[in-house]
Amino acid sequence: MNTITRTPSLLAALVAGALAFTSLGTQAQEVTVTHPQGETTITGVPEKVLVSDWAAFDNLTSLGVPVAGIPSSNVPAYLADSVPADALKIGSLQEPDFEGIAAADADLYIVAARSRTAYPTAAEILPTIDLTVDNADLVEGVEANITKLGEIFGLQEKAAELNANLEAKIAEVKAAAEGKGTALVLVTNAGNVGVYGPGSRVAWIYNELGMPSAMADVEDGDHGGDSVSFEFILETNPDWLFVVDRDAGVGENTGAAAALLDNELVNQTTAAKEGHIVYLDPQAAYVTMHGYNGLMLMLDQVLEGLNS
Repeated sequence: MNTITRTPSLLAALVAGALAFTSLGTQAQEVTVTHPQGETTITGVPEKVLVSDWAAFDNLTSLGVPVAGIPSSNVPAYLADSVPADALKIGSLQEPDFEGIAAADADLYIVAARSRTAYPTAAEILPTIDLTVDNADLVEGVEANITKLGEIFGLQEKAAELNANLEAKIAEVKAAAEGKGTALVLVTNAGNVGVYGPGSRVAWIYNELGMPSAMADVEDGDHGGDSVSFEFILETNPDWLFVVDRDAGVGENTGAAAALLDNELVNQTTAAKEGHIVYLDPQAAYVTMHGYNGLMLMLDQVLEGLNS
């Protein structure tokens, strides 16, 4: 389990000894962050922060922490207004620009998910943490990351508020989902259809909301889920379909999922007949599924669908 420990720095200890009246709240501190790839010690509150993960950007923005460096592409539409006009572009999600990162003279660099392989190299350049989340425990992982960032930036109360809001929203949607029947989470990808299961990037629909999967033993794929046919969808006949349009999520063929699923077989399902097909925000579902605002956005979409 990822943890954070705080220890006073040597400088803080010396100052405290020399100036007995100095309050504990003003002492510089070191924060030791335990994350999936090790431990990272951060001295003081980072002022210049770089991220190669849009979910990390989402969470920092939710906390009110400014971000100086961002990925050069795939910015989710729901975050576009939060991106600083003068933000440094530090490479793609999969291929960070290490020269640019080194030249930025930043205090903290955050990787996760697609950029996690950059950690070993980046850690030799500047303090780096990996905020990758286990999709099987997605909500718990998001809350843990928000708590962790709150500790790093001295924003514990704000982090607790965000987590409380998230838990309240999940409870609201879970109550709305009770008794509503079975669900399938579909992902469409270049004309193909797959099913996402309880270990996927939208596993919270099953695991947190308690909606039973209409398909047993789902074998998730990284991109396309567990491949299925339209005939299978009709045979399984779920009460609800929640759809992730991967093409739109990566900036290609917006609306491809709706066009693909508008066919004679899918239209015979209970979900289609009852108007129980919910198209999740594609970027929130596929790119920033570990971000606070993205997760809240999708929860609201599910809630609206369940209450319609």
